[in-house]
Amino acid sequence: MHVPKLVGLMAVDAREAARAHGLLVRAPDRPDFAVVDYVVRQYPQPGAEVPRASMVYVWFDFGEGDGGGGVREPLVPRGPTGGAQRELAEPGGDPFAVAGSL
Repeated sequence: MHVPKLVGLMAVDAREAARAHGLLVRAPDRPDFAVVDYVVRQYPQPGAEVPRASMVYVWFDFGEGDGGGGVREPLVPRGPTGGAQRELAEPGGDPFAVAGSL
């Protein structure tokens, strides 16, 4: 038996796809499996050869540190890039003085 690709399917569809291939599904992060969410990971991987009635584990959340969804802070806007950039001198002295005449 080859494991079908369940990533990207909703919970109900993933369960049905596994059953159609003679496999069972378990979700360690959602024991009740009553979710309206998409599968983001699975084990064994799609295409793996497994015995009939084997368990396929699916996850609906990326978990800590794996780049899951959620609120993302906006990036700080930056000015345009390219061109000459220089740091201006601190203000001081005579603002009307001609350069080189001090």
